[in-house]
Amino acid sequence: MSKTGSAAKVKLNSFDDLFGSSEMQMAGSEQIINAPLAELHDFKNHPFRVVDDEKMEETTESIRQYGVLVPGIARPRTDGGYELIAGHRRKHGSQRAGKSEMPVIVRNYSDDEATIIMVDSNIQREDILPSEKAKAYKMKYEAMKHQGKKSGKNTLDEVGETAGESAKTVQRYIYLAHLSDALLDMVDKKKIGIVQGVELSFLTEQQQEWVQVVLEETRVIISTVQASRLKEHGKSDELTLPMVRLILTEPKPIERKVTIKADKISRYFPEDYSNEQIENVIYQLLDEWNSSNSEK
Repeated sequence: MSKTGSAAKVKLNSFDDLFGSSEMQMAGSEQIINAPLAELHDFKNHPFRVVDDEKMEETTESIRQYGVLVPGIARPRTDGGYELIAGHRRKHGSQRAGKSEMPVIVRNYSDDEATIIMVDSNIQREDILPSEKAKAYKMKYEAMKHQGKKSGKNTLDEVGETAGESAKTVQRYIYLAHLSDALLDMVDKKKIGIVQGVELSFLTEQQQEWVQVVLEETRVIISTVQASRLKEHGKSDELTLPMVRLILTEPKPIERKVTIKADKISRYFPEDYSNEQIENVIYQLLDEWNSSNSEK
């Protein structure tokens, strides 16, 4: 791909061409302004990363050539400047491109409205980490619960609607948000599975710290069974550091799974035999085989 990236494939008008060259215009109840980058402050507890990857390189080159084509969204701050709700990547790209300002739509959103917009404008990205999604869903869920709107839908369903995810999936990620930053980082790096992470999220801060210490010491891969045992002992307040070490370092049983295709065994049984009858015969033969081997 050329340095200009995907931006070179289309010829688009600049922001001034679209909205006029004046510094500030009114669009209904909203203000469209070219805000100095120094006055655009990140959203409080913004859960999404802004990283210098290949996509950011494309964004930067596009901004360098054409400017920011889609305005960000911001709201005024009581102590001056603006809080950026949507457009953190565009702001970073503008900084890298050597720009001093960026177009934003300014509106007086409430905290809950701003949180929901911030999450919805980012949640459909393809490269979102589990920790980002966990924190974002928790923020949106709390904002929607605080608003207290009655739409007839489950709030968890509404939270996941934008990203096309079920209430069960959303709840799972919200549980993950209760993990320590260290354990969440392990989930991001696939050292802990999401299912295991959900189980560990029910542990106290101290208990999670013990798990972190043992996992870093031993570098074991925690299983679902082990995570569930830790959760159960944690609930009864019986969990200690030695117990965590014992549970995580005990030998894992070898799991065997054998599948026998029906067409391979059906020829050995009458057509009127039920599945239960076939299973009973197989178990009986295996018992006889085991007994004969034990006698040798």
